[in-house]
Amino acid sequence: MEVFSYIAAFLLVLRLRRLFKFSPLRAKWASQFTMATWVTIGVYILATSCFESEVRFLLGGVLLGGLTFYTDKESVFKNLSSFIKAHYPLAAACLLAGLVQLVRPGFYDDYESYFAFAIIGAFIWIFARWASTKKQREEYNFITQQNLMLDKLVAERTAELTKQKNELQETVALLQTTQQQLIQSEKLASLGELTAGIAHEIQNPLNFVNNFSEVSMELVDEMEEELAKGDKEEALAIAADIKQNLEKIIHHGRRADGIVKGMLQHSRASNGIKEQININTLADEYFRLAYHGLRAKDKSFNAELATHFDDKIPTASMIPQDIGRVLLNLFTNAFYAVQQKQKTIGAEYKPLVEVSTSAIKGFILIKVKDNGTGIPDEIKDKILQPFFTTKPTGEGTGLGLSLSYDIVVKGHGGSIDIDTKEGEYTEFTIKLPI
Repeated sequence: MEVFSYIAAFLLVLRLRRLFKFSPLRAKWASQFTMATWVTIGVYILATSCFESEVRFLLGGVLLGGLTFYTDKESVFKNLSSFIKAHYPLAAACLLAGLVQLVRPGFYDDYESYFAFAIIGAFIWIFARWASTKKQREEYNFITQQNLMLDKLVAERTAELTKQKNELQETVALLQTTQQQLIQSEKLASLGELTAGIAHEIQNPLNFVNNFSEVSMELVDEMEEELAKGDKEEALAIAADIKQNLEKIIHHGRRADGIVKGMLQHSRASNGIKEQININTLADEYFRLAYHGLRAKDKSFNAELATHFDDKIPTASMIPQDIGRVLLNLFTNAFYAVQQKQKTIGAEYKPLVEVSTSAIKGFILIKVKDNGTGIPDEIKDKILQPFFTTKPTGEGTGLGLSLSYDIVVKGHGGSIDIDTKEGEYTEFTIKLPI
């Protein structure tokens, strides 16, 4: 008789699982139904293997009663409340049979048939209630399916409206951020050129630092020997040499530090604050870095670098990061032009890039000239437009000269002029107010 409570518990879980087949809550309850099924099977196997009849009755009654109580108090099973509560009589009958058999086994033996009748009757009552709620289950499934269809229609419409809204927002955001993204792209492209030049430039001061450090260590050893001998004058002479070496180490260390700071200044975003700068120093720095940046990519490339700086030129109020990017773009383009011409003509061609500075009537002039490929007349007016480039795909962003124009003209109130002849030369003239 004790098996009926386990069967009832197993069938209760099975029927609830089937009821939730089309429910949106299926995912939530699936794991709990699975656990309840295995717990029921496990308790039954444990009870039949290890315990006597009275304990099997008690375990079955507790299992069925607990499962019934748990499902009955859940609001999601409200529509099946009458069917779920129909399991209480069977759980009570099994618990009563187990307790009587445990406490008064003689009484149980005398009235065993009545207990059996009660358990079987309670089991049949469960099936009767299940049959009477069939129509209710069908209505519940129908309502559930209708709700699913309505939820699906609402979700589709909501998704469509959300998609349209998101597309509009993305379009607006794209228009707002495109300019900044393009500027960042150009900055990273120029930073790559700059980094290659810095790797070469910084090696020189580091070599000086290393060499003078080694020499100074040897001089310290000699000074210790002279002091040990008591030759104070020679020790002082050596100390003077060490001092000179340390001054040179400091000088070249500051030189390396300046190069690194220049790179960091170039890589960070402009703060828009103008500073008094020496344009000769800035131009000379970026001129050499641009050259070594190209040579880092092409070891066979060599060019003559000519500088004509006006030493009397005054400092000017400029944004150093921005003007540095302008100069780097012009120098990089000039070296690229002479490199391409060298590949075409060969050894008889001597690449030359010149940079000069001068001051005239409240303005500073910076001229960058090369004897490279030049610019054809038909594209000369387009050269400062965004995305226009004469370089092959992948070798230019088409933004360098466009951003340079914006920095010089819009950011500093200056101008950029182009003088060129196809196949012979190109000269950019930047005019900046002092």
